[in-house]
Amino acid sequence: MSDKKHPFDVLNQLATLRRYARSLVRNPDDAEDLVHDALVKAYERKSTFRTGANLRNWLLSIVHNTHIDRLRSRRSSEARNKAAAELGETVHMADPDQSIRLKQLREAFFALPDEQRDALHLVAIEGLSYQQAADALSIPVGTLMSRVSRARARLREFEENGRRLPAGSGHLKIIEGGRDDTR
Repeated sequence: MSDKKHPFDVLNQLATLRRYARSLVRNPDDAEDLVHDALVKAYERKSTFRTGANLRNWLLSIVHNTHIDRLRSRRSSEARNKAAAELGETVHMADPDQSIRLKQLREAFFALPDEQRDALHLVAIEGLSYQQAADALSIPVGTLMSRVSRARARLREFEENGRRLPAGSGHLKIIEGGRDDTR
């Protein structure tokens, strides 16, 4: 089959693409993966190929750009992993009292009613304005402000009460009951 009948004859370009991919990644398996990913992109963007243009050059540029994208992605992933590892090391070296206090505060936060916790999270943790948070929750701004205020008051109460959860904040209620001595 000639190129004039089928201007998008990728099969005749595979050897060239594989050689170029091997020179980029220096590993036969990685080269195959690179060629595969590049061909997928080429077929997805087939409509951008101009009839009469040089198919080999177009495909080689896709292989090259795919390789660059993979390198950037790998570097970004490595940077995130390194930052997470450094953060993990910092957490491990933290004062045990701080870790316990943080755990208690987290439990108090999660013991808040859902509406209060959602409102406080959007405002205090995500940094949304009251209006943005109210829009996100589909509630009036006044309602949001009230929920945030009540959540903060409950957490202050938690701090003031010696880090015990405020009364009535849990989902389960402890009740007195008689012992079953019928065994």
